[in-house]
This record gives sequence, structure tokens and C-alpha cells, in this order.
Amino acid sequence: MSSKEICRDELRIAVRQLSDRCLYSASKWAAEQLVGIELDPVKFTPSNTRFQRGSSSIRRRFRTNEITSTPIAGVSYVSTPVMEEDDAVDGDFYLLAKSYFDCREYRRAAHVLRDQSGKKAVFLRCYALYLAGEKRKEEENIELEGPLGKSDAANKELVSLERELSMLRKNGSIDPFGLYLYGLVLKEKGSEHLARSVLVESVNSYPWNWSAWSELQSMCTTIDILHSLPLNNHWMKDFFLACAYQELRMHNESLAKYEYLQGTFSFSNYIQAQIAKAQYSLREFEQVEVIFEELLRNDPYRVEDMDMYSNVLYAKECCSALSYLAHRVFMTDKYRPESCCIIGNYYSLKGQHEKSVMYFRRALKLNKNCLSAWTLMGHEYVEMKNTPAAVDAYRRAVDINPCDYRAWYGLGQAYEMMGMPFYALHYFRKSVFLQPSDSRLWIAMAQCYETEQLHMLEEAIKCYRRAANCNDREAIALHQLAKLHCELGRSEEAAFYYKKDLERMEAEERDGPNTVEALLFLATHCKDQKRFEEAEVYCTRLLDYTGPEKEAAKSLLRGMRTAQPGFSSMSAEHFPP
Repeated sequence: MSSKEICRDELRIAVRQLSDRCLYSASKWAAEQLVGIELDPVKFTPSNTRFQRGSSSIRRRFRTNEITSTPIAGVSYVSTPVMEEDDAVDGDFYLLAKSYFDCREYRRAAHVLRDQSGKKAVFLRCYALYLAGEKRKEEENIELEGPLGKSDAANKELVSLERELSMLRKNGSIDPFGLYLYGLVLKEKGSEHLARSVLVESVNSYPWNWSAWSELQSMCTTIDILHSLPLNNHWMKDFFLACAYQELRMHNESLAKYEYLQGTFSFSNYIQAQIAKAQYSLREFEQVEVIFEELLRNDPYRVEDMDMYSNVLYAKECCSALSYLAHRVFMTDKYRPESCCIIGNYYSLKGQHEKSVMYFRRALKLNKNCLSAWTLMGHEYVEMKNTPAAVDAYRRAVDINPCDYRAWYGLGQAYEMMGMPFYALHYFRKSVFLQPSDSRLWIAMAQCYETEQLHMLEEAIKCYRRAANCNDREAIALHQLAKLHCELGRSEEAAFYYKKDLERMEAEERDGPNTVEALLFLATHCKDQKRFEEAEVYCTRLLDYTGPEKEAAKSLLRGMRTAQPGFSSMSAEHFPP
């Protein structure tokens, strides 16, 4: 049997088992990967492959040259036996409990299973109690602090669940799903080390539960923790590592893993979305846009990850495309946090910041841990000059995810607006530590060093150099390096950066005040260095402008003629003193 057939058979069974235990997110994920496996055209009719059409064009277009995609069959994987169901006795009660669970009557579901001892029934009873506790916690939050307030409300079921699941684990009478729930409870209680161990046990014995992998990934905050996990070499581990690398900002390693997985999961929309996410972090917006357009063609009612697509359209100022996307998700499911964020981005691009904030707040009412909504709302408050509200929004974002560089950057901007550069510098440092490849963060930190209170020009120069080496698309760093070196009296270094900046502007066919400034400095510098021919070239270019720079160029040419009697310049002859 081929590796694709093995993966397909395993996922088919997993979808049913996960769905039967009400782990619907994990079941949906497994089903999406199942459909993402390329079908053998000999065995299947064209109607079977309808969902897969088009995806391969993205894979062909964005396959990186340095990465060779290897089919999964090229690696030796551990074979994990598929679980056998054990609950024939509990069947009728289990069906009733599952029906109550599906209707969100969690305590009622747990009560039905109170006397059932099968592993499957025990898991659903405990899981129902856990969700009942979570539901009550959310209700208390709203009652005490409102939908967006902070509260110390806790899940009151955690203590009893921890005690029961711990005992079951010691007795060896817990299944992989129970281990997953035990890991979730331990994580909620702050016992992360033990939670990681329990979740590793769960995914090693049942590797198809993506929810368990996701919880494990959220606790891998460093590469050392990730590498220390004793994971079996199942093919699901590659999905986990790709996701973990992405969260640890190892984007090239993550892309390499996803390219590898496409050897089997050629048509996985999940993988395409994750590739887009990595490309977004690398600021490859053109590629991200093409991937999302293809995703929407294949899956037109998709809302997941589309808020990231809206961020790209916002950055590129594609108002009509963003308007179309906002209308599309509004008609599909307007009460999804992602939909609200997309509509908020649309109003922000139109300059309607109050309306934008209204939609971000709506997203947070639907999911108060929606990281992008807090961060984007902070950006809107900055635009509205409401810095206290911006600071609060950014702080809520970093409370949810301390590794979100955008929120730290936003805090730096807010404190800079308040005239507190020392605080701003602290937050900018955190943001560049988390995202050292983003030139905008280095430029922001450099500008902070340039403020009157700090005036640390040498440190600013170091930051601008880092920005210039990080593909500074806004072309700010080279010009600022030239100006700072000029201010410090280092004319050779200033000339070097002015020349580089001029070459870049010529390559990009840009013209403006920076061009004039560079030409004027280089003309003066070359004249002072007795490099008259070079100086004349820059002066001649300045003569094409109509402002005071033209008179300055004439004056320089006359000066060179006076300084060197033998200097022959057609330009100089036309400008008598």
C-alpha cells in the first residue's frame, strides 16, 4: 500500500473517531487533510476530484528553488495502530449524552454518563464538565466586567477534573483522548511542564488529534523545548513541526516542512494557508495575495485566515479588493471574529476609524482572545490620537501572546506619541527581538534614538544599518544613514550612503527631494575632494531642476572653473559670474 493510501485510510478512521468524541475542530482538520491527498486518476472519476482543482498551480508557482519536495514515502515512519472502540455496553447512554452535548447542554450530557465506566464515556463526561466550566467562566466574566473586561473568574471544574484524570492516568485506565483533556486541564492550571509530558503521551499513542498537537505547540515557546519533546516519528509530527517553526518565527524552516508535506497532501488548503502565513511574515505580499485568491476560488465560503488576506490588501491599499472581500465574508458569516476584523480593516482604509473600532470591538465580543482584533484596534486608537486606549489594547494583545511583535511595536509607537522615548525604546527593542528581519521595526527604534531626549546618533546609525540589510522597502534607512553621517561630519561615509541611495532611486525610477539632496551633497563633496569631473556630472543633473538647487549647481560650476583655470566645462561657460 502506498504512503498516500496509508494516510488516507488513517485519516478516514480518525475523522469518525474524533467526531464521535465531539472533537469537532480536530475532526474538521483531519477531513480537510484527507481531501487534500491527491487522488489516483485511474481509480477515481473527475467528479471525485472537483474540490482539488486549481490548488496545484499555487504549489508549482511558489515552490522555492532551494527546497526539493520529497514524498512522504522517502522517510521511515512509526506505525501507530488505530484504536478499537470499546463501548458497546455504553452505546445507548453515549448516544443520548452526545445528543445533549451537540445541543450545548454539557452538564446534562455529563449527568447521563455518570455511571458509565468505558474510556470513551469517561472522556465525554469529563470533556462535557470541562466545557460547562468554561461556559460558566465566560458568563461570570460578562456579569462582572462586561464582554471585554478583565476578570479573575476561573473554571471551577478544573480541580475535580485534575484529580480524576490524574488517578485514571496512574491506574493506566485512560485513553489518548483522556490524556489530551488532562493536558488541557494542566495547562489551564499553569502546570506546563507536566502538561507537555501528558500531551506528548497523547499524540504518541493517537497522533491524528490535531487539537492535542495545537495545545502542545502553544507551550513550545523556545526551540530548546521543541527539540526536547520525545515524539514518535509519525507523519503528523511534520505538520506539528511546521506549525511550531512558524510560531517560533523560523519561517524558512516552516516553509521547507510544508513544501515537503505537499509531496503527499498536494491539495491541502490548510497547507496553502500556512504557506501564505509564512510568506506574510516574510512580507512577500504579492505571493500571499495570489495564494489567497486561489484559496477563495477553491473554497469560496472560507472565512478562516481571510483576516490575514485583508491585512495584505490593506497594506497594498487595494480598496476595491478589500471592499469585495468584506462584502463576501459579511454575506457568508458576519458574526465571525475574522469577518469583523476584515470589515474593520475596510473602514480603516477608508479613514472611518470610529466605525473600524466598532467592528474590532464586535470581533472581541465574539472572541475576547482574538489577538489580531486587539492589535488592530490599538492601531485605530493611535490614528484617533487616543493613546491611553491604544496602550490598553496593545497590552491586552501581549497578555494573550507575548510573542506578538506587532503589539510591542504598537506600544512603542504609543509611548513615542506621548513623548516618552525611554519607554518607547524598551518596547521597540522587544519587537525587534521577536522580528529581527522587519526593517520597519529597526527604523522606528532608530528614530527613537534620534529624539532630543536621547540623541544617541551612533545607536541610531546601527539601527538604520540593520534596516538597510533587511530589505528596507520604504527606502528610509539609506537616506537617514547619509544624513546622520553628514551631521557627524563624516563626509566620506555620508557620500557613500548618498550614492547608494541615489542608485536605488534611479533603479526604482523615483524622483523627489531626496534625489536633489543626494545630488547636491555629492556635487559639493566631489568638488571639495578636487574630483571636478564627477562633481560636474552631479551639477549637470541638478540643472534639470527649477528650484534653488539649480542656482546652487551654477554656483558650484563657477567655483570649479575659478579653482581650476584649465577646467573645461560646457556647463560652466554658460554661467558667467
